This record gives sequence, structure tokens and C-alpha cells, in this order.
Amino acid sequence: MNKIFLSVSLIVTLVMWMSCSNKANRVSSAPAPGTGANTGTAADPKKASEMFYSFKMKSIDGTEIDFNRFRGKKVLLVNTASKCGYTPQYKQLEELHQKMGDKLVILGFPANNFLRQEPGTNQEIAEFCQKNYGVTFQMFEKISVKGDDQHPLYKFLSDKSLNGWNDQEPTWNFCKYLVDENGNLVKFFKSGAEPMGEEILSAVQ
Repeated sequence: MNKIFLSVSLIVTLVMWMSCSNKANRVSSAPAPGTGANTGTAADPKKASEMFYSFKMKSIDGTEIDFNRFRGKKVLLVNTASKCGYTPQYKQLEELHQKMGDKLVILGFPANNFLRQEPGTNQEIAEFCQKNYGVTFQMFEKISVKGDDQHPLYKFLSDKSLNGWNDQEPTWNFCKYLVDENGNLVKFFKSGAEPMGEEILSAVQ
């Protein structure tokens, strides 16, 4: 009887692990025109792109950044944290920035939403990123990426009535949203998608 119980427990554990693994590496993409996927009330693509470029946010050093400057380039937006198992992705994000910086903009948004894994001040976060990973891509002041105090940018990224198709908000630190050269949200990557992995490299080419 004990052997049967142990076997069932092992199977349940394995199924749960596989489920979590699949969720961590999920990629969502904008539906192809005319496919009927992700149906419902959706934003007009032109209005959605203009909404993205209308954002103005403060960088981690307090300088205002107008998103209008990102026109003509792809943009990868990442919610970051300093005390997460995915924090080493900072290194790959910097590598991607160095490799693709002529046509891809990487924007980092520190957030303390997940197990309080980003407790530092903006200055502490900036120093951590520079000291440990030599980060030179654009970092912003700490915001909330989900919940009642969700920043309007992440409301836009996770509400299909605003962005046109996607309702997925960040599930953990280091989730990634890809916006194309025209300001349209085109892909969502969960935390497990590595910045220098094939999924993201093929999407940003």
C-alpha cells in the first residue's frame, strides 16, 4: 500500500513540475490578421501603437524618457529584480543590448511585486546593476507591474482592449514584452525565456 502511495505521489509531483516548467517558458504572440484568434474587444492597431509612444517615464536616475524616441526600433521591456533566481539574466540582457543595440532597445523596469525580491532604492538598484552586470541598457525607476497600483505602461501591455491582443500580465520577475518598430505589441515571453536564447533572438532579428 505504501509503495502504491509513493508511486502516485511521484507521478503527481512529476506532472506538477512539468506544468510549471511549461508555464515558465511560455511564449505568446500576436495573432495573424484574419485568424480570429484572441477574439474580443481589442484596440485599433494604430491607436495601440500611438499609445505606446505616448508614454513618458523617469529613468532610474530621474531623467524623463519620452517613448517617442523609440520609433523605428524594436523594444524589449523586462520587469527586473535584484534578488531573484532569474537575476543573472541581466548579463544576457546586456549581451543582447551590445549585439543588437542598433535596432533593438532594451528597457528594464525594477519591480518589487514578486516575493519582495526588489527591495532596494533606485540608487541601490542602479549601483547593483552596474557593479554586478555592467548594465548600460536603459533602466527605469522602480514601478509596480501588477495589482491595484499597476503602472499604466504595464496596464497597456497586459490589457488587450489597449494593446490589441494580449491579456497576460507578468507572472514573475524577468517576463518580457516585445514591441515592434511601429509600436505594436507582438510577443510575450515568460521568465524562463533567456535573452540570448533562440526564441528571443529569432524574434528580435
